[in-house]
Amino acid sequence: MSSSSTRTDASPASRAAGSADFWPVLLCWVAVALDGFDLVVIGAVIPTLSKTGDLGFTDASLTTASTVGLIGVGIGAVAVGPLTDRFGRRITLISCIAVFSALTLAVAFAQNVAQFTTLRFLAGLGLGACLPTALAFMSEHARAGRGGSAVTRMMTGYHVGAVLTALLALWLIPDHGWQSMFVVGGVVGLLTLPVMWLKLPESETYLRAVEARGSTTSAPRVRSLDVLRGGYLRVSIGICVASFMGLLLVYGLNTWLPKIMGEAGYSIQAGTTLLLVLNIGAVIGLLVAGNISDARGNKPTVLLWFGLAAAFLALLSIKLESTLLVYAAVLLSGTFVFSAQVLVYAFVGHLYPPEIRGTALGMAAGVGRVGAIVGPFIGGALVTAGISYPWGFYAFAIAALLAVLALATVPAHMRTPAAGG
Repeated sequence: MSSSSTRTDASPASRAAGSADFWPVLLCWVAVALDGFDLVVIGAVIPTLSKTGDLGFTDASLTTASTVGLIGVGIGAVAVGPLTDRFGRRITLISCIAVFSALTLAVAFAQNVAQFTTLRFLAGLGLGACLPTALAFMSEHARAGRGGSAVTRMMTGYHVGAVLTALLALWLIPDHGWQSMFVVGGVVGLLTLPVMWLKLPESETYLRAVEARGSTTSAPRVRSLDVLRGGYLRVSIGICVASFMGLLLVYGLNTWLPKIMGEAGYSIQAGTTLLLVLNIGAVIGLLVAGNISDARGNKPTVLLWFGLAAAFLALLSIKLESTLLVYAAVLLSGTFVFSAQVLVYAFVGHLYPPEIRGTALGMAAGVGRVGAIVGPFIGGALVTAGISYPWGFYAFAIAALLAVLALATVPAHMRTPAAGG
Protein backbone atom coordinates (compact mmCIF):
# COMPACT_ATOMS: atom_id res chain seq x y z
CA MET A 1 0.00 0.00 0.00
CA SER A 2 2.81 2.38 0.86
CA SER A 3 4.39 1.96 -2.55
CA SER A 4 1.08 2.91 -4.14
CA SER A 5 0.67 5.97 -1.95
CA THR A 6 3.63 7.67 -3.54
CA ARG A 7 1.51 8.09 -6.68
CA THR A 8 -1.30 10.08 -5.07
CA ASP A 9 0.20 13.47 -5.93
CA ALA A 10 0.37 12.72 -9.63
CA SER A 11 -2.78 13.46 -11.57
CA PRO A 12 -3.91 10.97 -14.24
CA ALA A 13 -3.36 13.58 -16.94
CA SER A 14 0.29 13.95 -16.00
CA ARG A 15 1.25 10.27 -16.10
CA ALA A 16 3.52 9.19 -18.93
CA ALA A 17 2.23 6.57 -21.32
CA GLY A 18 4.66 4.01 -19.93
CA SER A 19 4.48 1.14 -17.49
CA ALA A 20 2.40 3.23 -15.07
CA ASP A 21 -0.44 3.02 -17.59
CA PHE A 22 0.43 -0.27 -19.27
CA TRP A 23 0.24 -2.62 -16.29
CA PRO A 24 -3.07 -1.47 -14.77
CA VAL A 25 -4.75 -1.51 -18.18
CA LEU A 26 -3.37 -4.96 -19.04
CA LEU A 27 -4.14 -6.53 -15.68
CA CYS A 28 -7.70 -5.21 -15.53
CA TRP A 29 -8.15 -6.47 -19.12
CA VAL A 30 -6.98 -9.92 -18.02
CA ALA A 31 -9.41 -9.86 -15.06
CA VAL A 32 -12.29 -9.15 -17.45
CA ALA A 33 -11.06 -11.84 -19.87
CA LEU A 34 -11.51 -14.36 -17.04
CA ASP A 35 -15.17 -13.34 -17.03
CA GLY A 36 -15.26 -14.09 -20.76
CA PHE A 37 -13.76 -17.50 -20.03
CA ASP A 38 -16.56 -18.24 -17.58
CA LEU A 39 -19.20 -17.20 -20.14
CA VAL A 40 -18.06 -19.92 -22.52
CA VAL A 41 -16.56 -22.70 -20.39
CA ILE A 42 -19.76 -24.18 -19.00
CA GLY A 43 -21.38 -24.19 -22.45
CA ALA A 44 -18.26 -25.81 -23.88
CA VAL A 45 -18.26 -28.72 -21.41
CA ILE A 46 -22.02 -29.31 -21.24
CA PRO A 47 -22.22 -31.36 -24.48
CA THR A 48 -19.48 -33.72 -23.26
CA LEU A 49 -20.95 -34.08 -19.77
CA SER A 50 -24.42 -34.63 -21.24
CA LYS A 51 -23.19 -37.30 -23.65
CA THR A 52 -20.98 -39.22 -21.23
CA GLY A 53 -22.98 -38.70 -18.05
CA ASP A 54 -19.68 -38.17 -16.25
CA LEU A 55 -20.02 -37.48 -12.50
CA GLY A 56 -23.67 -38.56 -12.81
CA PHE A 57 -24.81 -35.50 -14.74
CA THR A 58 -28.16 -35.34 -16.52
CA ASP A 59 -29.49 -32.51 -18.66
CA ALA A 60 -31.55 -31.29 -15.69
CA SER A 61 -28.59 -31.24 -13.30
CA LEU A 62 -26.43 -29.53 -15.92
CA THR A 63 -29.04 -26.77 -16.18
CA THR A 64 -29.01 -26.46 -12.40
CA ALA A 65 -25.21 -26.29 -12.28
CA SER A 66 -25.02 -23.56 -14.92
CA THR A 67 -27.77 -21.53 -13.23
CA VAL A 68 -26.26 -21.89 -9.75
CA GLY A 69 -22.93 -20.65 -11.12
CA LEU A 70 -24.60 -17.51 -12.47
CA ILE A 71 -26.34 -16.96 -9.14
CA GLY A 72 -22.95 -17.06 -7.43
CA VAL A 73 -21.61 -14.51 -9.90
CA GLY A 74 -24.55 -12.19 -9.19
CA ILE A 75 -24.14 -12.44 -5.42
CA GLY A 76 -20.40 -11.84 -5.70
CA ALA A 77 -20.94 -8.73 -7.81
CA VAL A 78 -23.35 -7.17 -5.30
CA ALA A 79 -21.38 -8.19 -2.21
CA VAL A 80 -18.01 -6.88 -3.38
CA GLY A 81 -19.09 -3.25 -3.75
CA PRO A 82 -18.83 -2.24 -0.09
CA LEU A 83 -15.61 -4.27 0.23
CA THR A 84 -13.84 -2.52 -2.63
CA ASP A 85 -15.01 0.87 -1.33
CA ARG A 86 -13.78 -0.05 2.16
CA PHE A 87 -10.49 -1.85 1.46
CA GLY A 88 -9.53 -0.50 -1.95
CA ARG A 89 -9.54 -1.72 -5.54
CA ARG A 90 -6.11 -3.38 -5.58
CA ILE A 91 -6.35 -5.91 -2.76
CA THR A 92 -9.99 -6.67 -3.56
CA LEU A 93 -9.26 -7.51 -7.21
CA ILE A 94 -6.25 -9.66 -6.32
CA SER A 95 -8.24 -11.54 -3.66
CA CYS A 96 -11.18 -12.15 -5.99
CA ILE A 97 -8.98 -13.57 -8.75
CA ALA A 98 -7.23 -15.81 -6.21
CA VAL A 99 -10.57 -17.20 -4.99
CA PHE A 100 -12.00 -17.70 -8.47
CA SER A 101 -8.85 -19.32 -9.86
CA ALA A 102 -8.32 -21.75 -6.99
CA LEU A 103 -11.95 -22.89 -7.01
CA THR A 104 -12.05 -23.16 -10.81
CA LEU A 105 -9.01 -25.43 -10.66
CA ALA A 106 -10.79 -27.48 -7.98
CA VAL A 107 -13.77 -28.04 -10.33
CA ALA A 108 -11.54 -30.27 -12.46
CA PHE A 109 -11.22 -32.64 -9.51
CA ALA A 110 -14.90 -32.77 -8.53
CA GLN A 111 -16.10 -36.30 -7.78
CA ASN A 112 -19.84 -35.86 -8.23
CA VAL A 113 -22.57 -33.45 -9.32
CA ALA A 114 -22.94 -31.87 -5.89
CA GLN A 115 -19.23 -31.05 -5.64
CA PHE A 116 -19.14 -29.69 -9.19
CA THR A 117 -22.18 -27.47 -8.60
CA THR A 118 -20.97 -26.22 -5.21
CA LEU A 119 -17.53 -25.35 -6.57
CA ARG A 120 -19.09 -23.52 -9.53
CA PHE A 121 -21.20 -21.46 -7.13
CA LEU A 122 -18.22 -20.59 -4.91
CA ALA A 123 -16.02 -19.79 -7.90
CA GLY A 124 -18.82 -17.57 -9.18
CA LEU A 125 -18.68 -15.50 -5.99
CA GLY A 126 -15.04 -14.64 -6.69
CA LEU A 127 -15.53 -14.12 -10.41
CA GLY A 128 -18.60 -11.92 -10.01
CA ALA A 129 -16.58 -9.64 -7.75
CA CYS A 130 -13.82 -9.19 -10.37
CA LEU A 131 -15.80 -7.23 -12.94
CA PRO A 132 -17.17 -4.36 -10.82
CA THR A 133 -13.80 -3.99 -9.06
CA ALA A 134 -11.92 -3.81 -12.38
CA LEU A 135 -14.52 -1.37 -13.72
CA ALA A 136 -14.15 0.87 -10.68
CA PHE A 137 -10.36 0.85 -11.01
CA MET A 138 -10.35 1.57 -14.74
CA SER A 139 -12.95 4.35 -14.59
CA GLU A 140 -10.77 6.04 -11.96
CA HIS A 141 -7.46 5.32 -13.70
CA ALA A 142 -8.59 6.88 -16.99
CA ARG A 143 -7.48 10.35 -17.96
CA ALA A 144 -10.01 13.14 -17.57
CA GLY A 145 -12.73 12.89 -20.22
CA ARG A 146 -11.64 9.41 -21.36
CA GLY A 147 -13.58 7.23 -18.92
CA GLY A 148 -15.92 5.83 -21.57
CA SER A 149 -13.19 4.64 -23.93
CA ALA A 150 -11.09 3.27 -21.05
CA VAL A 151 -13.96 1.11 -19.83
CA THR A 152 -15.04 -0.08 -23.29
CA ARG A 153 -11.49 -0.97 -24.30
CA MET A 154 -11.08 -2.95 -21.10
CA MET A 155 -14.32 -4.83 -21.81
CA THR A 156 -12.97 -6.09 -25.14
CA GLY A 157 -11.19 -8.59 -22.90
CA TYR A 158 -14.56 -10.13 -22.10
CA HIS A 159 -15.25 -11.04 -25.72
CA VAL A 160 -11.65 -11.88 -26.61
CA GLY A 161 -11.64 -14.21 -23.61
CA ALA A 162 -14.89 -15.79 -24.76
CA VAL A 163 -13.65 -16.37 -28.31
CA LEU A 164 -10.27 -17.75 -27.22
CA THR A 165 -11.94 -20.08 -24.73
CA ALA A 166 -14.30 -21.41 -27.41
CA LEU A 167 -11.34 -22.10 -29.70
CA LEU A 168 -9.39 -23.67 -26.82
CA ALA A 169 -12.32 -25.97 -26.08
CA LEU A 170 -12.32 -27.27 -29.66
CA TRP A 171 -8.67 -28.24 -29.22
CA LEU A 172 -8.52 -29.47 -25.61
CA ILE A 173 -11.77 -31.29 -24.84
CA PRO A 174 -11.59 -34.03 -27.52
CA ASP A 175 -8.11 -35.17 -26.44
CA HIS A 176 -7.84 -34.13 -22.79
CA GLY A 177 -11.40 -34.18 -21.47
CA TRP A 178 -13.66 -31.51 -20.02
CA GLN A 179 -11.49 -31.22 -16.90
CA SER A 180 -8.68 -29.64 -18.93
CA MET A 181 -10.73 -26.47 -19.44
CA PHE A 182 -11.01 -25.82 -15.71
CA VAL A 183 -7.34 -26.63 -15.19
CA VAL A 184 -6.31 -24.07 -17.79
CA GLY A 185 -8.71 -21.42 -16.45
CA GLY A 186 -7.55 -21.90 -12.88
CA VAL A 187 -3.84 -21.99 -13.68
CA VAL A 188 -3.98 -18.89 -15.88
CA GLY A 189 -5.72 -16.98 -13.10
CA LEU A 190 -3.21 -18.11 -10.48
CA LEU A 191 -0.27 -17.15 -12.70
CA THR A 192 -1.53 -13.56 -12.90
CA LEU A 193 -1.48 -13.12 -9.11
CA PRO A 194 2.25 -12.44 -8.58
CA VAL A 195 2.24 -10.01 -11.49
CA MET A 196 -0.78 -8.20 -10.07
CA TRP A 197 0.81 -8.03 -6.63
CA LEU A 198 3.95 -6.43 -8.08
CA LYS A 199 2.51 -4.26 -10.85
CA LEU A 200 -1.04 -3.24 -9.95
CA PRO A 201 -1.13 0.04 -7.99
CA GLU A 202 -4.03 1.28 -5.91
CA SER A 203 -6.46 3.65 -7.62
CA GLU A 204 -5.24 7.21 -7.13
CA THR A 205 -8.78 8.52 -7.04
CA TYR A 206 -9.66 6.06 -4.29
CA LEU A 207 -6.58 7.01 -2.27
CA ARG A 208 -7.38 10.71 -2.54
CA ALA A 209 -10.97 10.05 -1.46
CA VAL A 210 -9.74 8.10 1.58
CA GLU A 211 -7.29 10.88 2.43
CA ALA A 212 -10.02 13.51 2.13
CA ARG A 213 -12.34 11.49 4.37
CA GLY A 214 -9.67 11.17 7.01
CA SER A 215 -8.55 14.80 6.93
CA THR A 216 -11.88 16.54 7.48
CA THR A 217 -14.81 16.12 9.83
CA SER A 218 -16.98 18.82 8.26
CA ALA A 219 -17.65 17.02 4.97
CA PRO A 220 -20.61 14.59 5.01
CA ARG A 221 -19.62 10.94 5.00
CA VAL A 222 -20.83 8.98 2.01
CA ARG A 223 -21.81 5.40 2.88
CA SER A 224 -22.41 2.37 0.71
CA LEU A 225 -26.19 2.45 1.23
CA ASP A 226 -26.26 6.00 -0.13
CA VAL A 227 -26.60 4.49 -3.61
CA LEU A 228 -30.24 3.83 -2.63
CA ARG A 229 -30.89 7.13 -0.85
CA GLY A 230 -31.83 10.66 -1.79
CA GLY A 231 -30.95 11.76 -5.28
CA TYR A 232 -29.18 8.51 -6.07
CA LEU A 233 -32.29 6.32 -5.65
CA ARG A 234 -33.79 7.30 -9.00
CA VAL A 235 -30.39 7.01 -10.66
CA SER A 236 -29.78 3.54 -9.21
CA ILE A 237 -33.20 2.28 -10.30
CA GLY A 238 -32.66 3.45 -13.86
CA ILE A 239 -29.13 2.03 -14.01
CA CYS A 240 -30.20 -1.35 -12.57
CA VAL A 241 -33.10 -1.73 -15.01
CA ALA A 242 -30.81 -0.92 -17.93
CA SER A 243 -28.12 -3.33 -16.69
CA PHE A 244 -30.73 -6.07 -16.23
CA MET A 245 -31.98 -5.59 -19.80
CA GLY A 246 -28.45 -5.32 -21.18
CA LEU A 247 -27.23 -8.64 -19.79
CA LEU A 248 -30.58 -10.25 -20.64
CA LEU A 249 -29.71 -9.42 -24.26
CA VAL A 250 -26.06 -10.49 -24.01
CA TYR A 251 -26.75 -13.91 -22.52
CA GLY A 252 -30.04 -14.48 -24.32
CA LEU A 253 -28.46 -13.90 -27.72
CA ASN A 254 -25.30 -15.88 -26.93
CA THR A 255 -27.44 -18.82 -25.85
CA TRP A 256 -30.26 -18.92 -28.40
CA LEU A 257 -29.32 -16.92 -31.52
CA PRO A 258 -28.19 -19.94 -33.61
CA LYS A 259 -31.33 -21.88 -32.66
CA ILE A 260 -33.67 -18.98 -33.41
CA MET A 261 -32.03 -18.33 -36.78
CA GLY A 262 -32.24 -22.03 -37.57
CA GLU A 263 -35.99 -22.01 -36.85
CA ALA A 264 -36.30 -19.02 -39.18
CA GLY A 265 -35.16 -21.32 -41.99
CA TYR A 266 -31.84 -19.72 -42.79
CA SER A 267 -29.27 -22.04 -44.33
CA ILE A 268 -26.60 -21.29 -41.73
CA GLN A 269 -24.90 -24.48 -40.68
CA ALA A 270 -22.29 -23.42 -38.18
CA GLY A 271 -23.75 -21.83 -35.07
CA THR A 272 -20.22 -21.22 -33.78
CA THR A 273 -19.48 -19.06 -36.81
CA LEU A 274 -22.65 -17.05 -36.22
CA LEU A 275 -21.71 -16.47 -32.58
CA LEU A 276 -18.21 -15.53 -33.69
CA VAL A 277 -19.70 -12.84 -35.98
CA LEU A 278 -21.83 -11.61 -33.08
CA ASN A 279 -18.79 -11.28 -30.81
CA ILE A 280 -16.67 -9.67 -33.52
CA GLY A 281 -19.41 -7.06 -33.75
CA ALA A 282 -19.20 -6.69 -29.98
CA VAL A 283 -15.48 -5.88 -30.10
CA ILE A 284 -16.02 -3.37 -32.93
CA GLY A 285 -18.81 -1.73 -30.97
CA LEU A 286 -16.69 -1.47 -27.83
CA LEU A 287 -13.82 0.20 -29.68
CA VAL A 288 -16.17 2.74 -31.27
CA ALA A 289 -18.66 3.38 -28.46
CA GLY A 290 -16.15 4.57 -25.88
CA ASN A 291 -14.71 7.27 -28.12
CA ILE A 292 -18.17 8.53 -29.06
CA SER A 293 -19.22 8.51 -25.41
CA ASP A 294 -16.18 10.58 -24.45
CA ALA A 295 -16.86 13.07 -27.25
CA ARG A 296 -20.67 13.32 -27.06
CA GLY A 297 -21.45 12.39 -23.47
CA ASN A 298 -22.38 9.20 -21.65
CA LYS A 299 -26.15 9.55 -21.61
CA PRO A 300 -26.87 10.42 -25.26
CA THR A 301 -24.48 7.70 -26.43
CA VAL A 302 -25.93 4.90 -24.30
CA LEU A 303 -29.49 5.93 -25.29
CA LEU A 304 -28.53 5.87 -28.98
CA TRP A 305 -26.77 2.52 -28.62
CA PHE A 306 -29.72 0.76 -26.97
CA GLY A 307 -32.07 2.35 -29.53
CA LEU A 308 -29.99 1.05 -32.44
CA ALA A 309 -29.75 -2.35 -30.76
CA ALA A 310 -33.56 -2.48 -30.66
CA ALA A 311 -33.76 -1.51 -34.34
CA PHE A 312 -31.33 -4.16 -35.58
CA LEU A 313 -32.84 -6.87 -33.39
CA ALA A 314 -36.25 -6.03 -34.86
CA LEU A 315 -34.68 -6.19 -38.34
CA LEU A 316 -33.61 -9.79 -37.70
CA SER A 317 -37.30 -10.72 -37.36
CA ILE A 318 -37.69 -10.01 -41.08
CA LYS A 319 -36.85 -12.82 -43.47
CA LEU A 320 -33.73 -11.80 -45.38
CA GLU A 321 -32.99 -13.72 -48.55
CA SER A 322 -29.28 -12.97 -48.63
CA THR A 323 -27.02 -14.86 -46.24
CA LEU A 324 -24.59 -11.95 -46.44
CA LEU A 325 -27.31 -9.58 -45.21
CA VAL A 326 -28.11 -11.95 -42.36
CA TYR A 327 -24.48 -11.91 -41.23
CA ALA A 328 -24.36 -8.12 -41.61
CA ALA A 329 -27.48 -7.74 -39.46
CA VAL A 330 -26.05 -10.07 -36.80
CA LEU A 331 -22.74 -8.16 -36.87
CA LEU A 332 -24.53 -4.83 -36.36
CA SER A 333 -26.72 -6.30 -33.62
CA GLY A 334 -23.58 -7.43 -31.80
CA THR A 335 -21.98 -4.02 -32.37
CA PHE A 336 -24.72 -2.19 -30.49
CA VAL A 337 -26.11 -4.78 -28.03
CA PHE A 338 -22.89 -5.68 -26.24
CA SER A 339 -21.33 -2.22 -26.11
CA ALA A 340 -24.63 -0.69 -24.92
CA GLN A 341 -24.35 -2.79 -21.77
CA VAL A 342 -20.76 -1.67 -21.21
CA LEU A 343 -21.75 1.97 -21.68
CA VAL A 344 -24.08 1.49 -18.71
CA TYR A 345 -21.01 0.66 -16.60
CA ALA A 346 -19.16 3.70 -17.96
CA PHE A 347 -22.21 5.84 -17.08
CA VAL A 348 -22.10 4.52 -13.50
CA GLY A 349 -18.44 5.51 -13.22
CA HIS A 350 -19.41 9.00 -14.37
CA LEU A 351 -22.38 9.50 -12.05
CA TYR A 352 -21.22 8.21 -8.65
CA PRO A 353 -18.41 9.60 -6.45
CA PRO A 354 -15.42 7.33 -5.72
CA GLU A 355 -16.61 6.67 -2.14
CA ILE A 356 -19.53 4.59 -3.42
CA ARG A 357 -18.51 3.91 -7.01
CA GLY A 358 -17.51 0.31 -6.32
CA THR A 359 -20.82 -0.32 -4.56
CA ALA A 360 -22.76 1.21 -7.46
CA LEU A 361 -20.89 -0.83 -10.06
CA GLY A 362 -21.35 -4.00 -8.01
CA MET A 363 -25.06 -3.31 -7.71
CA ALA A 364 -25.41 -2.73 -11.46
CA ALA A 365 -23.39 -5.84 -12.32
CA GLY A 366 -25.24 -7.97 -9.74
CA VAL A 367 -28.72 -6.98 -10.91
CA GLY A 368 -27.51 -7.44 -14.47
CA ARG A 369 -26.57 -11.03 -13.67
CA VAL A 370 -30.21 -11.70 -12.85
CA GLY A 371 -30.94 -10.58 -16.40
CA ALA A 372 -28.24 -13.01 -17.53
CA ILE A 373 -30.37 -15.81 -16.08
CA VAL A 374 -33.70 -14.46 -17.31
CA GLY A 375 -32.51 -13.92 -20.90
CA PRO A 376 -31.70 -17.58 -21.67
CA PHE A 377 -34.88 -18.62 -19.80
CA ILE A 378 -37.07 -16.41 -22.00
CA GLY A 379 -35.33 -17.63 -25.14
CA GLY A 380 -35.73 -21.25 -24.06
CA ALA A 381 -39.42 -20.76 -23.26
CA LEU A 382 -40.05 -19.27 -26.71
CA VAL A 383 -38.11 -22.09 -28.39
CA THR A 384 -40.08 -24.69 -26.43
CA ALA A 385 -43.33 -23.01 -27.42
CA GLY A 386 -42.25 -23.05 -31.07
CA ILE A 387 -42.55 -19.26 -31.48
CA SER A 388 -38.94 -18.17 -31.03
CA TYR A 389 -39.00 -16.77 -34.56
CA PRO A 390 -39.94 -13.97 -34.84
CA TRP A 391 -41.05 -13.47 -31.21
CA GLY A 392 -37.58 -14.01 -29.82
CA PHE A 393 -36.33 -10.95 -31.67
CA TYR A 394 -39.41 -8.97 -30.67
CA ALA A 395 -38.77 -9.84 -27.02
CA PHE A 396 -35.11 -8.82 -27.24
CA ALA A 397 -35.98 -5.58 -29.06
CA ILE A 398 -38.51 -4.72 -26.33
CA ALA A 399 -35.84 -5.33 -23.68
CA ALA A 400 -33.56 -2.83 -25.44
CA LEU A 401 -36.38 -0.27 -25.58
CA LEU A 402 -37.07 -0.74 -21.86
CA ALA A 403 -33.41 0.06 -21.23
CA VAL A 404 -33.84 3.28 -23.22
CA LEU A 405 -36.87 4.27 -21.14
CA ALA A 406 -35.07 3.48 -17.88
CA LEU A 407 -31.97 5.49 -18.78
CA ALA A 408 -34.06 8.41 -20.00
CA THR A 409 -35.01 9.00 -16.34
CA VAL A 410 -31.36 9.23 -15.26
CA PRO A 411 -29.71 12.67 -15.27
CA ALA A 412 -26.67 13.18 -17.47
CA HIS A 413 -24.73 14.57 -14.48
CA MET A 414 -25.09 14.57 -10.70
CA ARG A 415 -24.80 18.07 -9.29
CA THR A 416 -23.68 17.06 -5.79
CA PRO A 417 -21.74 14.06 -4.44
CA ALA A 418 -23.94 13.66 -1.37
CA ALA A 419 -26.84 11.23 -1.44
CA GLY A 420 -29.23 13.80 -0.08
CA GLY A 421 -28.15 16.49 -2.52
